[in-house]
Amino acid sequence: MAVWRGVIARYGDRMAIRGTDRPVTLNEGGTPLIPAPRLARALGLGCELHLKYEGLNPTGSFKDRGMTAAVTDALAGGARAVICASTGNTAASAAAYAARAGMECVVLVPDGKIAMGKLAGAVAYGARVVAIDGSFDRALEMVREASDRAPVVLVNSLNEARIEGQKTAAWEIVEALGAVPDWLALPVGNAGNITAYWRGFREHHEATGQGLPRILGAQAQGAAPIVFGRRVEHPETRATAIRIGNPARWSQALEALEQSRGEILAVTDDEIFDAYRLAAATEGVFCEPSSAAGLAGLRKAVRLGRIDLEGRTVAAVLTGHGLKDPSSALDCDLRIEKVPAETEALLDLMQGAPA
Repeated sequence: MAVWRGVIARYGDRMAIRGTDRPVTLNEGGTPLIPAPRLARALGLGCELHLKYEGLNPTGSFKDRGMTAAVTDALAGGARAVICASTGNTAASAAAYAARAGMECVVLVPDGKIAMGKLAGAVAYGARVVAIDGSFDRALEMVREASDRAPVVLVNSLNEARIEGQKTAAWEIVEALGAVPDWLALPVGNAGNITAYWRGFREHHEATGQGLPRILGAQAQGAAPIVFGRRVEHPETRATAIRIGNPARWSQALEALEQSRGEILAVTDDEIFDAYRLAAATEGVFCEPSSAAGLAGLRKAVRLGRIDLEGRTVAAVLTGHGLKDPSSALDCDLRIEKVPAETEALLDLMQGAPA
């Protein structure tokens, strides 16, 4: 039986990065594509729905695919330190892969705007965490300027190696399905992932002649610059991973949407959190809230008549694990019942009697 050794070991000959013979890896990738028929019915989609559960990467998010490539490339180029801005997942991933490579890591985060599960990862992996009194967009401006002036490599999704790593998820979806899905749905924050998936599907198409999916992107209503066609100066959403007002890969996202004949729409926090709860309750798949934006987008697009998914095959990307942001689950629906430490009381409760 073949042993999974990470996306560079599996796909390195198809990735435009340096150092593929010496990958910095935590055996990322190889995440499951989970059939979700009960969730599809609950959302009213009428399609064959599959969940690409990227929360099972080593640090709990899709960022690991890109970070193995970015850090491998940086190390091969002689770098000793990396830097990034983050709403949380990039920070944890950059810190882990830098630690693996024996490199220094600096991460900038918006003060008070990051889920504790993500911050804990960055701290545990030994990064130098710097909080700023400003948005993610300002943090990204700062690290871009710093990387131009100091001997440190920027590992945000502006780094092309990040896109090279993240595109591998598209190939895994095709391999799991045995075909290209009709639609791909995913959250859109800084727009690196939509850019990467489209690159992966296009390269597959060029190599095999197989078709291309249509892409549905979803942004939070309070942080939807691509949907509204303007920068959002003060983005707001409880889905913290996509609280971004000026996506770094904005133009590439528009290109992916146009070329795929896709759709992008804004979904409210209530719509995101409803889909987030349904994914866990109907299929046992616990994702972080922002991950469910793509599911919320599918539901809304069908209800509005913007897309028809009847009989189609759909892959929805769940970008991070629910334990990245456990407080959201507890804040949303804390249903803990109490009984005396007596078996009879437990049986009464189970039978519907008052505790």
